[in-house]
Amino acid sequence: MTIGKCATIEEVRSHIDRIDRQIVALIAERGEFVMQVVKFKKSVDDVLAPQRVEQVIGKVRALALEFEASPIIVESVYRSMIAGFIDAELAEFAEKQQGS
Repeated sequence: MTIGKCATIEEVRSHIDRIDRQIVALIAERGEFVMQVVKFKKSVDDVLAPQRVEQVIGKVRALALEFEASPIIVESVYRSMIAGFIDAELAEFAEKQQGS
C-alpha cells in the first residue's frame, strides 16, 4: 500500500486519528455481528470455538501480507480483539441460559 508523505507531525496525527475513528467504527460493527451469532451457539465450547479462532487468525495473517502489514501485529491485535469478544459472548450466553 502506498500512502502520501506528510509534511508535519500534525498531518500524520490527523491521518492516524481519522484511521482510528474508522477502526473503532468497524470494531463496533463487528461486535454487533458477534453478538448476533450467540443465538446460534448451543454451548460454551461453541462460544470458545478455538478452531474458528485459528481460522480467523490464518485469514487475517494472509490479509496482512496482502496489505503489506505486519502479520505479527495483525495477529496480536486480532487475538486481543477476539478474546474481548469471547468474554462478551460468554456473558451474553450465560444470560441466555439463565433466561431459558
